[in-house]
Amino acid sequence: MELLEYTPRLLYVVVVVVVAVVIYTLSSVGPWRKGRADFRLPPGPKAVPLLGNVHQLPLQNQHKFFSSWSSKYGDVIFAQLFRTPTIIINSFQVAQDLLDKKSSKYSYRPRFVLLAELMGWDNVITHMTYGERFRKHRRWIADAFQNKDSLKSYRPLQYKETYILLSGLLQNPGDVRLHLRRFAAAMIMKIAYGHTVTSIDDKYIHIAESAAKETVEAGGPGSMLVDFFPFLTLWPLWFPGAGFKRKAFEVRALVRNMLDTPFNMVKNAMLSGTASPCFTASLLEEMINSKSPTEEDEDDIKGAAGVLYGASTDTTVAVLSTFVLAMVLHPDVYKKAQEEVDRVVGSDRLPVFEDRISLPYLECVIREVYRWNCPVPLGIPHKVMQDDSYRDYDIPGGSMVIPNIWAMVQDHEHYPAPESFRPERFLEMSHDVADTRDPRNMVFGFGRRACPGKQFADTSIWLVVANMIATLDISKTTDFRGDPVTPQAAFISGFVSHPEPFVCNVAPRSDKIAEMVSELNANAVV
Repeated sequence: MELLEYTPRLLYVVVVVVVAVVIYTLSSVGPWRKGRADFRLPPGPKAVPLLGNVHQLPLQNQHKFFSSWSSKYGDVIFAQLFRTPTIIINSFQVAQDLLDKKSSKYSYRPRFVLLAELMGWDNVITHMTYGERFRKHRRWIADAFQNKDSLKSYRPLQYKETYILLSGLLQNPGDVRLHLRRFAAAMIMKIAYGHTVTSIDDKYIHIAESAAKETVEAGGPGSMLVDFFPFLTLWPLWFPGAGFKRKAFEVRALVRNMLDTPFNMVKNAMLSGTASPCFTASLLEEMINSKSPTEEDEDDIKGAAGVLYGASTDTTVAVLSTFVLAMVLHPDVYKKAQEEVDRVVGSDRLPVFEDRISLPYLECVIREVYRWNCPVPLGIPHKVMQDDSYRDYDIPGGSMVIPNIWAMVQDHEHYPAPESFRPERFLEMSHDVADTRDPRNMVFGFGRRACPGKQFADTSIWLVVANMIATLDISKTTDFRGDPVTPQAAFISGFVSHPEPFVCNVAPRSDKIAEMVSELNANAVV
């Protein structure tokens, strides 16, 4: 996420609203300072009237910019975005101390005006403020993704979709990312709605992707001008600078379609007695057995099911794409991982979940993938509702809190030469230290806002990576002269960090393995 997103008309909009901002802003000092003259704020850059520190933010890679502040201000930094007090966390220790250990104070969300109120994402757990509704949604998702029996029940699906992915890569290796996206989408569609995806052209994937794409392009949570100045929602649609509002209403229709259409499919199937077991059907049945579901109840179920797709698909694709890029750039790592898999698994079968404990180097490879390019560099902002103190500092209630996850996993003190892809770094640590510095402790979020589906996501990623290593040779492609084409280790700046588009060569390790994949795909049962 870029903390404040810019559009081509942003400067014009700022000029148009400057008078309103001056009136709205009673002074250059935020309202949170009133009666707090003795506040000892964390160190941070000097703010200017009206803008605060907004004028200092680069258009891209703000996670790197915030990380650079650490050398001057330390690992907990105070900044002001217009009138909003903001705490930037640049170390895992601070994130643990505040977001984990004090999660009851730091589990709230800022007001996401654009995404939640205008675009209609107000019924998804990622954008809800902390409260009873949030706890209900988290309980639903935890029952589906943290219960051991539930996780075990998904294993046949994970195997089946992994074999479909491998078959697709062997038959049509030209677009790796397309196959990865189909894999991630198919898993969630089956779990959330009982729907079997047969191709990337699936109707329900198209509906979900349209809403997700337009939402992401609109900007990250809490990053738009209207998030800082909610009164802008009152502007007429015809008013200069109200383009964001017109766009938001267009996206709102896509979001409603994404949440309503698959839900109605499940509801109609239940009425006809043809519904497949799934997350949505389970919640509907539970609710019907206790009472007649209200419109609000159904809206909650729609949001809980919809967030499974929105919160997992893009990040899963980002992690798996990063793995492929890393293996293309580091064939020595790939070869070493293949040797370990061959030694433990052999050549007569493919890796299964029970092999994981016996593949320590592969585990290090996956940890390094998460660390090298964390999927969500700045996470989703938290909010502290009441005044707090930390170290020798005071933290104002109402502050937006940004966990700079990228800075945490790129900390050169904990991960020497952090820009290098080197799985061995985790083998060189003691077991306890390696577990503490496992990037999964960071990339899935913190406290009561940590991703409740992280175990399912991680096991799905492990199974794909292990089976790709066992079955495929991944290498650099060649140009028309036969020279190898080396992709850049470059990543797209945005809410989710994907590798820049790259090409590679994918081929079966042997004819025997290709036949094994085909047979497993044909015989796998969900």
